[in-house]
Amino acid sequence: MTTFEVWAPRPDRVQLEVNGTRHPMVRDTGNWWRAEVDAPADSRYGFVLDDDDTALPDPRSARQPDGVHGPSQLWRPATGPAPWAGRSIEGATIYELHIGTFTPAGTLDAAAEKLDHLVDLGVDFVELMPVNAFSGTHGWGYDGVLWYAVHEPYGGPDALVRFVDACHAHGLGVLIDAVFNHLGPSGNYLPRFGPYLSSGSNPWGESINIADEGADEVRRYIIDCALRWMRDFGADGLRLDAVHALVDTTAIHILEELSAETDDLAAQLGRPLSLIAESDMNDPRTITPRAQGGLGLTAQWDDDIHHAIHTAVSGERQGYYSDFGSMQTLAQTLAHGFYHAGTFSSFRGRRHGRPLDIATIPATRLLAYTLTHDQVGNRAVGDRPSQNLTPGQLAVKAALALGSPYTAMLFMGEEWGSSSPFQFFSSHPEPELARATAEGRKAEFAAHGWDADEIPDPQDPATFERSKLNWGEVDDGVHARLHDTYRGLIALRHNESDFADPWLTHLRIDYDEAARWIIMYRGEFAVVCNLADTAVTVPVTGEVVLAWEQPAPDGDGTRIPGQSFAVLRTLQEP
Repeated sequence: MTTFEVWAPRPDRVQLEVNGTRHPMVRDTGNWWRAEVDAPADSRYGFVLDDDDTALPDPRSARQPDGVHGPSQLWRPATGPAPWAGRSIEGATIYELHIGTFTPAGTLDAAAEKLDHLVDLGVDFVELMPVNAFSGTHGWGYDGVLWYAVHEPYGGPDALVRFVDACHAHGLGVLIDAVFNHLGPSGNYLPRFGPYLSSGSNPWGESINIADEGADEVRRYIIDCALRWMRDFGADGLRLDAVHALVDTTAIHILEELSAETDDLAAQLGRPLSLIAESDMNDPRTITPRAQGGLGLTAQWDDDIHHAIHTAVSGERQGYYSDFGSMQTLAQTLAHGFYHAGTFSSFRGRRHGRPLDIATIPATRLLAYTLTHDQVGNRAVGDRPSQNLTPGQLAVKAALALGSPYTAMLFMGEEWGSSSPFQFFSSHPEPELARATAEGRKAEFAAHGWDADEIPDPQDPATFERSKLNWGEVDDGVHARLHDTYRGLIALRHNESDFADPWLTHLRIDYDEAARWIIMYRGEFAVVCNLADTAVTVPVTGEVVLAWEQPAPDGDGTRIPGQSFAVLRTLQEP
């Protein structure tokens, strides 16, 4: 016999439909409905609420073989995750990828065939953009509606088990991007069962109920889902999407609760588990240990570092880039983690952030990157830096991020300067929603001065196809050269203890605003970057360990070509 259960405080009657046959369910303690039915292991099932004759999928469905509008299917992994000692993300190099565009086939099994490339590159973790079930065949995954299920076109749950095991066999950890701050617009049946949504809203829709009446079970729904990715599939941690949109007014924040339960699970499994927040609040409490009054998350994305590097190299100043761009801003951000730390943000029109105590919080709790799915995909035409900058400028950006003390992250294809855009794409089957998505995208960017005709239609299959990586570029000309440069920078992080030092108090930075050069001193090493178009002489000498263009001695300094970097072993106190 199989026990079926569902939390459903709203309906007065719930029936279980298994393989076309309906069975009554009994309301139990806490508004849980249960029924025991003799059901084969691959049974299709759903729940019929009150007088509506439609069987709805299980909110905790493990598999949706016919999509988010179809019946759920029973699923249990054939075996548990393969043995794996695990690893911490602090100080690691993470590789973010989107399963649907990482390979031509766009599946988890196809992605597993590219793991040798990632091992050769030297990265330590793969971070998957959301693989939860969402409407349509392809999309970014942030509009998921059945958080426990694995998107079927990617291969479903069995394929995810295989992928995680393959990563571990290659020595790679796996992080999964989890979205708990909103639900997608198509296939969201959860409000029919109970109070999953609050009266508030965020930019992506109605907020999740984590603090109002009925919130205890919704919080449990979130936490159980999070733990399941790590326990049942073997993931080494989660990237938590936009945690600033989780409005929690309770005394124990849901992130603190999740952090504590994740640590308990790690102790049970005997391997490290990590939680990485995406937060735009610049609040050190997110990554401060719970014992010190913080939320206890392992790390968080740091957009200030991205903005500081990108604007200094590219010259862009629009929107949220407006406070960034100078060498002073770049140096300050690299040295202190946050640029906005209780300081005025012109983009927000108010003070923003809080200072990070660099003596107690290591830099490895912040992620440094020059590219993410957001920072390219949310541009009007999804253009990568490689489509606008020179190879030398791309190399300089890589040196600043990978040469820093922070935990580093790359976005797929960045390592060879991929020419493929990463555009916003969707495949909503509902004509009205498809039209609204396309029109909304055009209106959003047209209001900022973009020609509406230039903005790709998210629903056009060509938008999705354009965003797939072209693997034929990897070994071609300047792409291969950039790839080798990334490999060299990542190798320094692995092989030289000075590059593993996590403390910003040990970091010294020198720069020249007018000449546009900057030096990060990492122990006996100097990471020297020339952002100017022409050569400059910097006041440091040493053995060249790695460089984009060959530097040359120049008196008491070193001549660095324009749009280039060099890593020098100084053999002297900086």
